Formats: sequence, structure tokens, C-alpha cells
Amino acid sequence: MKPEEYGIMFRAEDGHWWYAGMEAITRALLDRRYQPSGKLRILDAGCGTGAAMTGFLAGYGLVTGFDLSPVALRFCQQREAPRLVNASTVDIPFASGQFDLVTSFDVLYEQGVPDDRPALAEIYRVLAPGGRLLIRLPAYDWLRGRHDRAVQTARRYTARQLARLVRGSGFTLEHLTYANTLLFPLALIKRLFERFTPQRSQRSDLAWDPGVFNRLLQAILSLEAPIIARTGLPFGLSVVAVGRKNE
Repeated sequence: MKPEEYGIMFRAEDGHWWYAGMEAITRALLDRRYQPSGKLRILDAGCGTGAAMTGFLAGYGLVTGFDLSPVALRFCQQREAPRLVNASTVDIPFASGQFDLVTSFDVLYEQGVPDDRPALAEIYRVLAPGGRLLIRLPAYDWLRGRHDRAVQTARRYTARQLARLVRGSGFTLEHLTYANTLLFPLALIKRLFERFTPQRSQRSDLAWDPGVFNRLLQAILSLEAPIIARTGLPFGLSVVAVGRKNE
């Protein structure tokens, strides 16, 4: 990811509709499996600027975060994140079997991760038997747009591709779903519009201020949370999986 994008992310994470809606979805998935007891050993793999690890994830346990970008880690320090490591997803500097839950939110698609398979193997290694991976990635390679250029996207995923990756790394696939389905038509129109208009900005979609529509968009995305947690959705802008390491 371009260094300047971390500043945009840091400012957006605390109020942008996308982050708020995805938090609701993630909480719904976790609450089907865990109580917010604060007892889990959690690793946020590619923690970015730290809002998830210092925010809602902390309600489920003791969270450690790592990221390859020193810029991202400096933003984490501004959030007073206590357990941070500068590391890559393909070389996680922790002992095997150390964590109960590993989260990875929109990380493995980046150009900084040349191969997602070693990253999943490392996550599998650091999980304790019975531990879980919760991973979210952008969906459909044909949906690439200006946002992908700004955040340096290497690949986008279908549900089938993510399922193959998770199972191929040794996990039992517990849950697989798309997310951000209700707003999919708007995103599709935006992507098609971009292909026929000059590019005026090199920044990601997060740089756009939705203004008075922020709460409405958040509410629409959050509506998906209970459906995703129970059964799942057939298409969307993101794809999410939960995998379990065998006992």
C-alpha cells in the first residue's frame, strides 16, 4: 500500500461507514463462536493503523498486532496499541500454537504479499489446535478500479478461490460468505463509470467523504451482519471466511 494511504485509513477508521459496517459483520461472525470474555489470545495479521486491534477485537481477548509497514505501526502507536511487531505475513515471528484467533482484514491481496499460500501456512502454524482464522479479502478481479491502483492490489478473490486457499492450508472451512452485497450495484456503476472517465485522483475510495450519506451507508451495510453470520450472502464486494485448525 502507498504510504500516504495509511494516513487516509487512520482518519477514516473511526467513523467511515465501511469500517463501521464491517465491524458489525465481523462482530456477528465472532459472536457466533466466542463470548466477549477477553480471554482469547488474538493476533491481528497485518494490523494496518490499528483500529480493529485497539477497538472491538480487544473485547474478545489480548490482541497482538503486526504489520510490515513502519508507517502503519506509527499510527498504531498513536492509538496506544501495546503489543506491536514489525513483521511480514510470510514470516510471523511467534512460536507455533501461540494464538486462539488470527484475524486478517484485507491484507493478503496486496502487492507486498507476493504469494498468499506461505502467509496462510504461517497463520496456521501460530494457531493453537482448535484455533480459528477469520479472513476478509476484496472480491472479483474484474471489479478492479482506481481504488485498487491506490492501495496496490495484486489480486481479488472469488469465494471458491478463498475456500481453496483456506482448505489447502490445512484448515477446516467453517464459514464462507460474500459481504457488502446490498451496495454492490452502486459499486458496479462506479467502477464502470471510472473506465470511461479520466483519472483525476491517485487516492483510494476512502478519501471520498460521504458526508450526510455516511450513516445511511453504514446502516445498509450493517443490515447484512445477521444474515452473514447465520448463512451467508451469494455475492458482494468482499469475501469472508472462517477456518478452524484441527484439534
